[in-house]
Amino acid sequence: MTEDKSPPRTFKGLLRWAMTPPQAWGVYLLAILLVWLLSFYAGTLKPKKTPEGGPPPVMAPR
Repeated sequence: MTEDKSPPRTFKGLLRWAMTPPQAWGVYLLAILLVWLLSFYAGTLKPKKTPEGGPPPVMAPR
């Protein structure tokens, strides 16, 4: 049996990997696609209706 001497994967290591040139392009494009999909989904949602539908009546000053 061989023992693996590599350090455990950490967020810092993943971040360093994602910032190297070939992966950075993919991460950037994936982030733009994710933002576009979330904004598209948010745009398709219907707003909730309020019970009264309009602003409260305004009384004239005396």
